[in-house]
Formats: sequence, C-alpha cells, structure tokens
Amino acid sequence: MLHHIELWVPDLPRAARAWGWLLGRLGYDPYQEWERGRSWRLGPTYLVVEQSPAMSAAEHDRRRPGLNHLAFHAGTPADVDALARDAPAHGWEPLFADRYPHAGGSGHYAAYLTDTDGFEVELVAAQAPANPRELR
Repeated sequence: MLHHIELWVPDLPRAARAWGWLLGRLGYDPYQEWERGRSWRLGPTYLVVEQSPAMSAAEHDRRRPGLNHLAFHAGTPADVDALARDAPAHGWEPLFADRYPHAGGSGHYAAYLTDTDGFEVELVAAQAPANPRELR
C-alpha cells in the first residue's frame, strides 16, 4: 500500500488551493500544515504539496522523466462529470477535452486535468460490471 506522495511545487498558496479543493472532493481530509507545506490524508495514505528551498528547477514537466500523472478513484461517472465541470474554477484545466470522457479508451471513463504548475491527474470512474454475477 502506498504510504505518501510528496509533490514539490513552485507556489504553495496556489497549489494548496487547487490540490486542497480536489483532494477534499475526493474524500481526503487536511492532515498537516507547516510554513512550506500542506498535506491531506485518506486512510493511511497522504499527499503532500511542499515549496521546498531545495528545488533545482522552478517548473514541473509531466513529459520529462519522472512523474507523469496521479490517477485517483473518483466515484461514479456522474461524480467524474461534476469534478470535470467544477475543476476550472479551482485551478485545473482539462486535457484531451475533445475525447472526454474516453480519452483512455472506450471502456475507460475518466477526466484528465492539469493544474497551473503542470501536474496532471486522472480521475477514474468506477465501472459497473458487465455481468451482475461478477459482483459475487
């Protein structure tokens, strides 16, 4: 099981607003707060945004080696639609909007978003089983 994820960001107040809104909508609770960072927790796993003085660059590029994106379980397709609709007002912009909600393939319902700093998230809808017997 994943323990935590730490994202280094160039602007803590901006990142805290965007990530705080998204993580709150996904069920995470505020966990820790310090001068240069914030975290949110869901169960035993937490996510940190930190404006570290040790950063060697001022920007994140998801297309370079390293982190491309984080994918979250985001509830039903209607929940994903609501997140995608509300996200721009909270610092997130859609990616692959011309292929929404199936940019990941015809059997995959998700919203892809990027924040001002270039971090990408994939918000994945739970898929109902094709056969009700699969629920057993």
